[in-house]
Formats: sequence, C-alpha cells, structure tokens
Amino acid sequence: MTTAIPERADILIRRAYVVTLDPENRVLSDGAIAISGNRITWIGSSTEAAKIAASEVIDAYGKIVLPGLIDAHFHTGQQLLRGKLQAIGRKRPLKLPIWKNYLIPWESCLEPEDVHLSGLVAYSNMIQVGTTCFAEAGGPHPDEMGRAALEVGIRGFISQSTVDQSENIGATVPPNMLFSHDEALEKNVSLVNRWKDGDRVKAWMSLRQVIVCSPALIRDIAAEAKAADVKIHTHLCEGSYEIDYTAEKFGLRPTEWLDSLGVLSHHLHCAHSVLLSDREVDLYQKHRLSACHCAFGNYSIGHHRLVEMWRRGIDIGLGTDGPGGGGTLDIFQVARVARIAQQAIHSSTLHWKDPISAEELLRVAAQGGARALGIYDQVGTLEVGKKADILLCNVDSMDHQPMQDPLFVAASVVVGRDVDTVLVDGQVVMRKRELVGVDVERIEARLKERMPVISERFERLIA
Repeated sequence: MTTAIPERADILIRRAYVVTLDPENRVLSDGAIAISGNRITWIGSSTEAAKIAASEVIDAYGKIVLPGLIDAHFHTGQQLLRGKLQAIGRKRPLKLPIWKNYLIPWESCLEPEDVHLSGLVAYSNMIQVGTTCFAEAGGPHPDEMGRAALEVGIRGFISQSTVDQSENIGATVPPNMLFSHDEALEKNVSLVNRWKDGDRVKAWMSLRQVIVCSPALIRDIAAEAKAADVKIHTHLCEGSYEIDYTAEKFGLRPTEWLDSLGVLSHHLHCAHSVLLSDREVDLYQKHRLSACHCAFGNYSIGHHRLVEMWRRGIDIGLGTDGPGGGGTLDIFQVARVARIAQQAIHSSTLHWKDPISAEELLRVAAQGGARALGIYDQVGTLEVGKKADILLCNVDSMDHQPMQDPLFVAASVVVGRDVDTVLVDGQVVMRKRELVGVDVERIEARLKERMPVISERFERLIA
C-alpha cells in the first residue's frame, strides 16, 4: 500500500470501493489500482492516482473491487449434465451413489470436442459469476479443458480422471475410464509435462478416490507429484463407503491408510473432506494437506468441520463441485450456504451466535482457495506484486444500499450476477457483463448440435 506511485500503468482502475482482503483487511472508499503487465503495481487513493498516466482507465465509481474468487473443486466434464439428473429423477428413482451410477458414465460419453465445449460453457459461466481460477478434479480429455481455459482467459489447473480398479464399487466402470496402472501413471505424468511451461493454465495429477485407485498407483502418483512439485487432486472422506472400504481391508480410516502408505503431504488436495475423525484432522494439519469444502452438497453427507480446519490453519477453499453440486457456479452463493450451515451446526449445540462471519468466508473463498491451490503468493488478495485477477461488482441497486461498509456488502449481499467486469492476469476478460473474445452464439449453436447426441448415448448406457 505504501509503494511509490508509478508514472505509468497499462490499466488504472479508479474511484472504487477497494476491498483488498489482504492480511490487514484494508478497505479503500475511494481507491485506485494500477496494473502493468499481469501484476498489480500500486494501490492507493483516486486522488493520488491522478499522477499516473495509463493506457486504459476504468472508472469504477460506485463499484466494489475484489480479488477474483477461486473454485477449488470443479468437474469440467459434468457441466453439460446440468439439470439432466433432476429430469431423470422426476421419471424414476435415481440410483445411489450418484458418482458411480451417473457421473462417471456421463464423462465416458464425452468426445474430445464435447469436453472442449463443456469447458467453454463452464469457464465462461465462471467468469460471469466472478470466479477467476479453478481446480479441475480430474476428467476425460484434460488437454481440451486447457484449450478451452486459454480461449476463455481463465486461470486453472486441469487434471486427468484416474481410475485403475473397479472391483470395489459394485459397478462396471466404462472401459474408456479405466486404465492399467502403467497407463494411469503415464497419462498423469505426460499431462503435467505438456503443461508445465504454462502460466495461466497448468496441470496437476489426480486420483479419483481411494476406492478406485490401487495402493501401487497411489504411491507412484504421489512420488511423481513430489518430483514434479505439483498437486494431486482427489476426493477424500466424501462418503461412508470409503470409510467402510479402508476399515474392512486395512483396519484404518481413509486418511490414516494414506498416511500408512507414506503419501500425505502438501501435494495432496482433498476435495470434500467431510467425514473426518479427530485423528484425520490432525493428519491434515500435520502433513499440510489442502482441502475444499463444497457447501452445496457436503451437508447431505455430514457436518463439515470447516470452522475448525480454517482456525487450525489448514489450507481450505470453497468449491462448487460442478453444476451437479448446486446448479450454480457462483462461489459467493457457496460461501452463503457454508455460513448458514456452519451457524446451524455450531449454534444449535454450542449457543454460538456467529461461529464464522460472512466476511471471513469471503476470505476462505479467495485467500483460502489460493492457499489450497498453492498460489497464495500470486493471487487471493489485492496486493502490490500479485497477479491482477480482479472483479468489479455493481452495487448500485437498493439491495446494496446504503453503502456504509463495502466489506459487509461484498460478503453478505453481492452475488455472481452483480459482477460487471473481470480481469485475469491483467487482461479484461469480461467488460460490462460482455465476455471478451468468446463467441457465445457459436457456443450455443454447438450445444444445440451436441447435447442430443451425448444425452442419447448416456441414456443408453444407464438404462
């Protein structure tokens, strides 16, 4: 904040309510941000900003400026499934669990062009609701995800769905989703290598979950992730079936079993993490595992220990789990659901009125997501030197007034559709609700063409 005022900038945002979410939680009521290249070079008052000559000036009068939000657990391949299962459920009972009966079969029906289309729809949707970075859980044709992410302009981490055993799930995994140990390892390593020189889009490794990945593959993926210094995206303690599986076969809970394999480290990113024992939370803290809380769906599984994990310094962010989680990809709304649910859990038992505030959950959505993805030195707050992933949000309706506390309004009132303009890596990717460089009409035409084909293939598979 005290950095010298630059003479020039590529972009100057001025006359804004700047909500930095930085460690000091600073808010500027008439603030300005200077950007050169892909980084923030200065933050101060609009009065001081008058000295800066900028190639582009964005007048953000009456708008709240925030760091971009992060979706720390997303399924690109399931974007086109939005609403499909609900439609099926109105005709006949859905078979549980959903992931093995519908989600993996759906992904198996996708051609590379379908994943590219799914990515264009998903990432455009994210930008429009204020998400500037995502972590892909692991799906088919991940290179097509990366191609779509680059075209839309979003930041992200892609990964390959990785399954090398299916005998434990009581269902047949479609052949194109099941690999041998060597195939799974090679696909993960080669994907990371192909994207290692990327800046905005990179690749992680993935293990779908312990029940469908062999011990040998888990050990070998962990070793390769450590060597490449990348994360492994997995689902952990998402269902009781996982606990039953590791307890019956190994006499340990899932996180304890992974500890016995020697694979726990900061390289492991664990989606959901709902059904954790006290011992498992200790292991998360000890080994610096990162986690993601998907509030739309997690409370149907159990009482998530979000407050405890956040207070203990565990790197945890928020995620949508894709459109199958809650329909919307709006992380602002995920944070609201998380707050209400955490309040219900803690207040009903502890007479604790405000276990976690809306403002703190906004920090989980930005700071926490950046920490969980291992990029907090780059994004997650508005600070000099960080990359310019920035939201400009409209707060000009009666729903936002009076503007006595911009941080309160940002955390408690603003939703994704209030986002007006988005910058990623110092580039404007949405301006006044219009996506830049994305052919929306072409995407809609491709959806009309491909959706009947994919749906027909899927319905045959699950009949």
